[in-house]
Amino acid sequence: MSELDEFRREVEAWFRDNRPPEPDFLLPESFMEVGSDAQFEFLRDWQRKIYDAGYLGMAWPREYGGGGKPQAYQDIVNAEMARQKVPFVPNTIGLNWAGPLILAMGTEEAKKRYIKGILNADDIWCQGFSEPDQGSDLANSQLAARRDGNDYVLNGSKIWTSLGSYAKYMILLARTNPQKPRYDGLSFFLVPMQTPGIEPRPIKKLTGEYGFTQTFFTDARIPAECLMGKEGEGWKIAMLTLTFERGVTGGQAGGISRVAPGLNDVVELARRSRRDGAPALQDPAIRDQIVRFMIEDQGDRLCAKRGEIAALCSERPNAIGLSVKLRVSEHRRRLMQFALSLQGANAVRFVGDSSAIDGGKWQRGYFNAFSSTIGGGTSQIQANIVGERVLGLPKD
Repeated sequence: MSELDEFRREVEAWFRDNRPPEPDFLLPESFMEVGSDAQFEFLRDWQRKIYDAGYLGMAWPREYGGGGKPQAYQDIVNAEMARQKVPFVPNTIGLNWAGPLILAMGTEEAKKRYIKGILNADDIWCQGFSEPDQGSDLANSQLAARRDGNDYVLNGSKIWTSLGSYAKYMILLARTNPQKPRYDGLSFFLVPMQTPGIEPRPIKKLTGEYGFTQTFFTDARIPAECLMGKEGEGWKIAMLTLTFERGVTGGQAGGISRVAPGLNDVVELARRSRRDGAPALQDPAIRDQIVRFMIEDQGDRLCAKRGEIAALCSERPNAIGLSVKLRVSEHRRRLMQFALSLQGANAVRFVGDSSAIDGGKWQRGYFNAFSSTIGGGTSQIQANIVGERVLGLPKD
């Protein structure tokens, strides 16, 4: 037995034996729905347990709190967590975006200060990119960061701040020079959220859950050392951050960020649902749609493997990386919509309705699926990126 096979068996046993008991409250599907103290503490304790066992940040440098092992070990852990459908780890932005960014271009001091706290969930991170009046026009960010001696003074607001109520730090894009062209006037900061003048206000979602906030900055004063890189480099750093967020660039710490119904669950739902007195799975039209989802799902899996082989990507080397976020988020939205179509009139029932199928998890999953089609760049923005950067289509 190879070393990796032996490790796989070890990981399988650990997650089977250490899976936390089901709590007496509804767990969120992803980090974007964490809205109560009970949910947050449950998930943070779970992340700490995984890290203490050595199964998180396995490929990050040992000197900063990581495991210093090859990425293959973390890949095995991630796959096993998904297979066993254990709870997700909540510090998604820290583990997958902020952490890789700090490791890629942060100072030695920043790496020592932030990385271990990201891994063990002591320090939860959030993201301050989107603004209420700017939509998807990230380059038009208007939150002001004015230099005043050894500080920057922040004024403005950010929106859709996932985990904003629980975060200790924020990665923030702010405008330091309104006189320069919009790309050149932006700077990037690592902001302590407990600063006076920073106020996250929770936003209630369509599902009735919380998780997002709008974060207000009113004369919030942060040390100048919070600046990452140099003034005016904010756009470049934000674009690098988005390559981590969208999965274009590797280096994430691991863990899973969502536990929600998947394709196999939909197949079981079709087996239980009825069409003309028979299982819906026997309907040729239903079977055809499921097979199409299966082909698409397997295609996405194989794309990830293909992306690791340069010879198979030579014609359009960036196509897989730049399209993965669009493909995966839209696949999930359509899959959840299909699951609702199997339920007939019961599709109108929601969580809390005693007659809802499977407790209403399909309706909840459908509404939550839209978060992924917006966060990290809307599907329309992603389609433009593929069209312009992969296919070479003109902007107009």
